[in-house]
Amino acid sequence: MATKNSEDWLPIKSITNGHIILDDGMMVTGVKIEPKNIFILDQAVQANVIMELRNFYNTIDYEFWLISAGRPVDINLYLASLQVHYNNTTSQQVRKLLMQDINKANEFMSTQANVVDTEYFILFKEKKPEIIQKRIQGLISGLARCTLNSKQVSNDDLRMILDNFFNGAEGFRFGTVTSL
Repeated sequence: MATKNSEDWLPIKSITNGHIILDDGMMVTGVKIEPKNIFILDQAVQANVIMELRNFYNTIDYEFWLISAGRPVDINLYLASLQVHYNNTTSQQVRKLLMQDINKANEFMSTQANVVDTEYFILFKEKKPEIIQKRIQGLISGLARCTLNSKQVSNDDLRMILDNFFNGAEGFRFGTVTSL
């Protein structure tokens, strides 16, 4: 008897064009929401965003999933960019600020096992492509009224969500399995 992999138990046929296509023909898709820290805004603006979000969620008349997922991040490229700016800058004030950022990033990396970026998604399931497009446009425009930017999920986003769910934000790694 052949060993079954986790993927064999999932009703997923494929991931294509920003859709998870299920065995029954249903498609899972949605939008990725750009994070925004509203708590740095004044209280009136915060209250307005929260009220608009409440109104937005109350207009969604179909089943949806609000998902937050951690995507592992490699900040070495960011650090290299800071170092290049530091090396090319002659202003002592700017160099001091850049060095503070470099030191802060190095300290953060030395104290954190994994650096993750939290991403937010609204997903839904539907069979008809015309309804899918209408819902995606509705989500994007509704979130825009809440001053949040969003776009349709990509294949990579969907794979990351599945990896996050099944592997705790760890991508699949090949390796040798040993037993004692």
